[in-house]
Amino acid sequence: MNDTNVSSLTSNGVLEALAAELEQLTPETRKAATYVLENPNDVGVCSIREMASAAAVKPNTLVRMARTIGFDGYDDFREPFREEIRRGNLNFPDRARWLQSLSQTGQLGGLYADMVESAIRNIEATFAGTDAERMKAAADDIVASRNTFVLGVGVNNSNARNFAYLADMASYNIWAIPRSGGVASDDLSRANEQDVLIAITCKPYRTEVVEAAALAKEQGVKLIGMSDSPASPIVIGADHAFVVSSDTPQFFPSSVALIALLETLMAFVIADAPPEVIDSIERFHERRHRLGIYQP
Repeated sequence: MNDTNVSSLTSNGVLEALAAELEQLTPETRKAATYVLENPNDVGVCSIREMASAAAVKPNTLVRMARTIGFDGYDDFREPFREEIRRGNLNFPDRARWLQSLSQTGQLGGLYADMVESAIRNIEATFAGTDAERMKAAADDIVASRNTFVLGVGVNNSNARNFAYLADMASYNIWAIPRSGGVASDDLSRANEQDVLIAITCKPYRTEVVEAAALAKEQGVKLIGMSDSPASPIVIGADHAFVVSSDTPQFFPSSVALIALLETLMAFVIADAPPEVIDSIERFHERRHRLGIYQP
């Protein structure tokens, strides 16, 4: 199969091609191929030496195996499996192992490039999936609300608090929840149709965020759902739904696109606000200069 065009094969395609050649392989190469077929998740995260050790063959055997189905070498053979990781199709432990393998084999330059590429791609995909009208509609509800609650836990807690911090400069009643020592359901206990909840969670969805969003809807609160899938429980039924792209070669979901979306929403809130809001922002910074909080 050395003349086979393998450049466009997916990882599944590579496995199918390998399975088709299995009976034609030498005993040692067949042993290597059998291990790959039975442990495909290891290919993208383990070095060639680790794979060879696990399969009880020599590293060069894996090179020969790759060449039997048309690849120039084992690195080319691995690439479709590594692409699966970049797309987020492996679980967290597998992706962490892959990162460690990059460090051990001196491929951090590739990781750097992948991180940059994924950050740009996530932002492009997120903003391609919405528009100014939808952003303005969400901002309108925030500006008109009595209180806006921003709910994020885990890594999204800091994203929620950053949004509320920016809003505080404009004297809006925007609160990051859960508050210290409490739970989100307590913070929403008196919320009603005059209020807005911005709920944030990505896979695996946090139970407390999903439950708080459901409670808010029961009480008539307008829901702005931000998640990584249109099938997310906080996006389905939301008054304003935003799907963010969070793919990354890292082992945790990326927050880059979410932060960009929140910053854009805040910009729309300020643009939508009455003139006195701008005065409030100016007084906020003047007071900080006067108190010596900022360096001259």
